[in-house]
Amino acid sequence: MNIILLGPPGAGKGTQAAFLVEKYGMVQLSTGDILRAAVKAGTEVGKMADEIMKAGKLFPDELMAEILGEHMDAIPADKGLIFDGYPRTAPQVALLDGLLSARERTLHYVIELVVDEDALVERVVGRFTCANCGDGYHDVFKKPVKDDTCDKCGSHEFKRRPDDNEETVRTRMAEYRAKTEPILPLYDARGLVSRVDGMAPIDDVTKAIEAIIA
Repeated sequence: MNIILLGPPGAGKGTQAAFLVEKYGMVQLSTGDILRAAVKAGTEVGKMADEIMKAGKLFPDELMAEILGEHMDAIPADKGLIFDGYPRTAPQVALLDGLLSARERTLHYVIELVVDEDALVERVVGRFTCANCGDGYHDVFKKPVKDDTCDKCGSHEFKRRPDDNEETVRTRMAEYRAKTEPILPLYDARGLVSRVDGMAPIDDVTKAIEAIIA
């Protein structure tokens, strides 16, 4: 089973992908994670990606597809794939079609996590993580049981992503509406799209996704 999870940043794609990985043994492919790992590792692709991103330029679609293809080649054929936030544009849809076809894989579901912009801003701006173990928290929805202490590892250090601010979130939402929402009709025409309320409690979102793919 190969699926695409779509939705703006903060919609919960990563959380739901982690559940699918754990329960169904699928493999999550997040282009953002792939590029960040390459940058951190200092590979040739990583150095190129770092230069492109620092210059504020978009990463070339063809190069991203080539990198994604290499990762797909390393995954056993009987492992389902979760494309987290990819494709984002119509050209990337065509490139992914080619990547799947070349590896004799079929796309089974495209699941969009639908969100309310104002509620999403509140969700994203309030989130923070433990600097030690990465456990996630929120100013309103998930505070540590004991102030300034991670429930999981006991650390007292927390961090927030610098881009988790209202202006950035609304910019990303506008970009999602302009670039990514237009790809949905392409998949709708194939009968692949299902929509889930991304603002529902996490467990309810998980159950809705399970009902689609079961």
